[in-house]
Amino acid sequence: MALFEEEMDTSPMVSSLLSSLANYSNLTQGSKEHEEAENNEEARKKTVQAPRMGTIMGVYLPCMQNILGVILFLRMTWLVGVGGVLGTFLIVFMCCSTTMLTAISMSAIATNGVVPAGGSYYMISRSLGPEFGGAVGICFYLGTTFAGAMYILGCIEILLIYIVPAAAVFKMEGLEGAEAEAALLNNMRVYGTIVLSFMAVVVFVGVKYVNKLALVFLACVVLSILAVYAGVIKTSFDPPDFPVCLLGNRTLMSKFFDVCAKTVQQGNATVTTKLWRVFCDSEFLNATCDEYFTNNNISQIQGIPGVTSGIMAENLFSTFMEKNSFLEKQGLSAVLDPDSARTNSNRYVLADITSFFTLLVGIYFPSVTGIMAGSNRSGDLQDAQKSIPVGTILAIATTSFIYMSSVFLFGACVDGVVLRDKFGEGVNGNLVIGTLAWPSPWVIVFGSFFSTCGAGLQSLTGAPRLLQAIARDGIIPFLRVFGHGKANGEPTWALLLTACICEIGILIASLDAVAPILSMFFLMCYMFVNLACALQTLLRTPNWRPRFKFYHWALSLLGMSLCLTLMFLCSWYYAIVAMVIAGCIYKYIEFCGAEKEWGDGIRGISLSAARFALMRLEEGPPHTKNWRPQILVLMGLDGEQNVEHPRLLSLTNQLKAGKGLTIVGACVEGTYLNNQPLAQKADQSLRKLMDSEKVKGFSQVVISSNLRDATSHLIQAGGLGGLRHNAVLISYPKNWKQAEEHHKCRNFIEVVRETTAASLALMVPKNIAAYPSNGERFTEGHIDVWWIVHDGGMLMLLPFLLRQHKVWRKCKMRIFTVAQMDDNSIQMKKDLMTFLYHLRLDAEVEVVEMHDSDISAYTYEKTLVMEQRSKILKEMHLTKNEREREIQSITDVSRGSIRRKNPSNLHAQRSITEESVAEGGEEKPEEEVQLIQGQNATPTSPTSPTSPTPEAISPDEDLQMSWTDDTEKINNPAVVNPETVKDMFNMKPEWENLNQTNVRRMHHAQKLNEVIVKKSQDAKLVLLNMPGPPRNRTGEENYMEFLEVLTDGLNRVLLVRGGGREVITIYS
Repeated sequence: MALFEEEMDTSPMVSSLLSSLANYSNLTQGSKEHEEAENNEEARKKTVQAPRMGTIMGVYLPCMQNILGVILFLRMTWLVGVGGVLGTFLIVFMCCSTTMLTAISMSAIATNGVVPAGGSYYMISRSLGPEFGGAVGICFYLGTTFAGAMYILGCIEILLIYIVPAAAVFKMEGLEGAEAEAALLNNMRVYGTIVLSFMAVVVFVGVKYVNKLALVFLACVVLSILAVYAGVIKTSFDPPDFPVCLLGNRTLMSKFFDVCAKTVQQGNATVTTKLWRVFCDSEFLNATCDEYFTNNNISQIQGIPGVTSGIMAENLFSTFMEKNSFLEKQGLSAVLDPDSARTNSNRYVLADITSFFTLLVGIYFPSVTGIMAGSNRSGDLQDAQKSIPVGTILAIATTSFIYMSSVFLFGACVDGVVLRDKFGEGVNGNLVIGTLAWPSPWVIVFGSFFSTCGAGLQSLTGAPRLLQAIARDGIIPFLRVFGHGKANGEPTWALLLTACICEIGILIASLDAVAPILSMFFLMCYMFVNLACALQTLLRTPNWRPRFKFYHWALSLLGMSLCLTLMFLCSWYYAIVAMVIAGCIYKYIEFCGAEKEWGDGIRGISLSAARFALMRLEEGPPHTKNWRPQILVLMGLDGEQNVEHPRLLSLTNQLKAGKGLTIVGACVEGTYLNNQPLAQKADQSLRKLMDSEKVKGFSQVVISSNLRDATSHLIQAGGLGGLRHNAVLISYPKNWKQAEEHHKCRNFIEVVRETTAASLALMVPKNIAAYPSNGERFTEGHIDVWWIVHDGGMLMLLPFLLRQHKVWRKCKMRIFTVAQMDDNSIQMKKDLMTFLYHLRLDAEVEVVEMHDSDISAYTYEKTLVMEQRSKILKEMHLTKNEREREIQSITDVSRGSIRRKNPSNLHAQRSITEESVAEGGEEKPEEEVQLIQGQNATPTSPTSPTSPTPEAISPDEDLQMSWTDDTEKINNPAVVNPETVKDMFNMKPEWENLNQTNVRRMHHAQKLNEVIVKKSQDAKLVLLNMPGPPRNRTGEENYMEFLEVLTDGLNRVLLVRGGGREVITIYS
């Protein structure tokens, strides 16, 4: 393998790779993802015990224990009595179908690669991304926590109502109605808090004790269910004697009588019973009694008539009740005066809550949760990819059969009044399901008590570990403190938070009120499991290769729809609250959380949506109404690859009220192989600056042999498809007159040419360091627009975009336009105001008149210095080339004249450019319109003299004629031969040999500058049409001189060239 020995560090041998994969061990729950942990030396040294649990012990039985619980024992009979057999079966079928479809989706996700411990949170977060994963993980955590509260409340309810009622702190004897209900809830709060504290201490001391007791608790559940089935079978041939006392058709509370009769015979005398004394004012037969008591007879029915009794027909349909309504026997008549007042209502069994179908759904759904118990133990399974699907689906099938059969068996065995008696008040305070069990009701009572205790402990054990897993992933910054724990990894802080949240559920105190809350969180979790599977299947991600094959995207979507339906069926306001919580967590992670890349499905959706949108954008150019600046920002880099002009990005941010595309580009000189690290460093500098300036966009660094080509590549290749830049932002070249900065000047002019050729808009801020940062605010001032030529409306649109930003918001907009001799300035102002009105822009308008005047001697002198400077720069450039390419100069001596400006290797390119200009000479595009020229101005000819014969001029005169802020010498002794400079400056200027076109341009630039300085000296920003560069390459330096004269004396100037199309419209 010597061929690959140099790549061994990055590409290991197949044998070592297979060995590491085969010896892979799942991490403990709550640890970081396995890629990070493999690099941790401590994790490598720690010996991990081999997984040892199979399908039955690791998945099937834990799921059974979590699914079968408090609702089955405490509320299932009441659900059947109130909702009817058909209604309750529909609820059970919907809920079980939802969990089965969710289990199928979960099985597909769990078998698509190795799932470390972390269960559902790990699967959802790695499938839907950190935002969805964190939101759903928190929802699942809250659901598990409130489930612990529900189990504890169920445990206390069994304890205080069915086992030791005398233990109540707040005595309920003698209390009626709301007072009795309040006393019961206060008892639940007191004992719930005590039990919660005890369970939290047990979990803190040692989880191993909880795990050891899990099998004992599960055995209690199984025995209880078997006792119920045995009792049902027994009723078919030997129904138990289980009488219920009725007055008329109302069920009486058993604690108020000893004999179900008004009177009894003792010898020859008729004696009144305890029941008589409850409804009458004395024990004598002539006492005044309750009217309803007097008019109706006492009857006694069998509460459990048996399977063969035919009671199913009576229990088939729903019997919903209002709160405090009487529990009445269907089919029995009663004499009732509708006008009589309601009396002695506390002697009857009353409905404690108003019942309706959606309430039943919310109360029942927690009984089918717990399907994640197997996947949560994935770190302890011998073969998680095999055990999780088989064990989970088998457990759901088993529990679904138990629930569905229970609906029919309860409806076929037990009378409706007993089923609707939630707390067994009419049957001597017995647990209703316990009355059906064989051999004794106490089997159910103690079995359900221990099962609820076990389920509560499991919830308090699992929820803190789930929170710890979320905290250690680092996706929610403020939860990181809960990732810490004891030395052995136990989540101490997470357990404390879990106990506090669980206490909220305990303080609610009503099991019926807590159940819908946790239903919301579990349903949301299941909904996103289905969504994750459906997305992965529809997107056909290459990595989506589950071993579990019995899934389909339609099943996942159906499961997701069922979850959403059940959420709003249970409680629409709880559903909205749960969604708001999840949405807030999602947005928090998106803006403040740690960035994670887990190859999630949401990123796949983004890619698919982006591809679709890009294909749509390719269908045609955007309409003028949809035009917005898609900016390519060309940034300069220093020797350390740091950005030279960071204020360019500040200006970009301020222009981004249009919310368009932003590409920040930079160039690195050299070859790709040698300079890739520099490019990466430059890219990091760009990204860091973009983050600090809050510029949303993309960075792109191009490596080329020279900066000119690299810039050209950025302009040509930036963007993708229809999402390309339509404007270029580049800073004005600073110190361009210095010889060592001359290449930047040439690059700048080439950028102007290329953007014009590519029909791109160009924005050139001068004095960029003076521009405001994003934190500054202008409290007053003006943004002045000097509209010289029409450029498609860019000059109108840019101030509007700037004023959307808080920096420029309080600045007012002024528009100046120039009228010449032949123009009607008054009419121009009216037309411009009308135009702005239709554009819906608020701005002051002023028309400036510029009259023709004689060209001053100062203008001639300035033009002379400009042309002499061009001559010197050419000679400097020639001297440099001759030094670098001496052999080439000797062989090409025939072309070594003083007029040569470009290096020899650019001659071919120049000739091609000149030919193309000559061929296209008939057309004069708008972008090439120069500064306001006289009507008799003639275009510059390539053969016309560009400079006079240099004559004597003193250095002092040269300094006096400088028109820039930075006074600088033209000559550079380090580069130019001093004798050559001496000969040039000894010559006298000959004005008659000056290029008259240059003289006129200088004249107009100077006159226009005077007007702009006069009107806009105090403006916060001046926007000005940028003249185009010369068509041929003679006189490029003159072009820069014109720009200098035009912008002289202005602090902030933004030169703008349009892209050749309209960007603003008057139409809606």
